[in-house]
Amino acid sequence: MKVPYVEDNATRGGSNTPSEADLSRMIRAEVDSWTPRRGPDWPDILIRLAGSGPPPWVVYAAASAALVVILVSAYLVGSWLELGALAPQPVPFHH
Repeated sequence: MKVPYVEDNATRGGSNTPSEADLSRMIRAEVDSWTPRRGPDWPDILIRLAGSGPPPWVVYAAASAALVVILVSAYLVGSWLELGALAPQPVPFHH
């Protein structure tokens, strides 16, 4: 960031400190002109994440087990609450 040089012995012309408006204009110009040197390296990040995680078969096995648990528990809760087609159906009989 460019900062204005202020001498220690300000004798003629009074104080050399910039006004608040000048200072805010300089800061705004510096911030507006800033650009990052380089963006994120997404391919490298993804490769490192893929290499550091568990093997795919472990992820798929865990996801399948979680899905089975969710479906079975949903079926049991739906049966217990007698929701929709899981509720006992009346048996029609004729005299």
